[in-house]
Amino acid sequence: MHTVVERELELRLVLSPERSIPVPARLTYRTEDPYAVHVAFHVGSDFPVHWTFARDLLVEGVFRPCGQGDVRIWPTKVDRRNVIFVALASPDGDALLEVPSAVVATWVERTLRLVPPGTETERLGIDEALAELLAPLPADDLWPSEPWASDEWQDGEA
Repeated sequence: MHTVVERELELRLVLSPERSIPVPARLTYRTEDPYAVHVAFHVGSDFPVHWTFARDLLVEGVFRPCGQGDVRIWPTKVDRRNVIFVALASPDGDALLEVPSAVVATWVERTLRLVPPGTETERLGIDEALAELLAPLPADDLWPSEPWASDEWQDGEA
């Protein structure tokens, strides 16, 4: 059985130290994709902007700065509020988002209760998929035990 943990929230897109605008978003975690966190940003267009990154990155970012490249996350305080900053970089542009720490921490905790760290691979079903892939099929019995035996040279004939 697969489970989905979702949370609608409002982020703040930081435009400058003095100015930010609200951005509705949805955090999604799916147990069948246990390593990933999905975020959909509703930016006033017909289609939301989607980002996917490692759940471990968000887990660590609740407590300390982490990430490099396209996704960086760090906790801080703004006006005596605990927040998490998420910096996203893409060829289309960069964004700095501010998220309430308590909201993210509570949501992350729900995902960790569902799939504790270190148990993610059990959710992928790799063993079952390999067993199914390697299982003999009924048609396998139709093949001779040595299908190319007739190709061998016999008695030195050419």
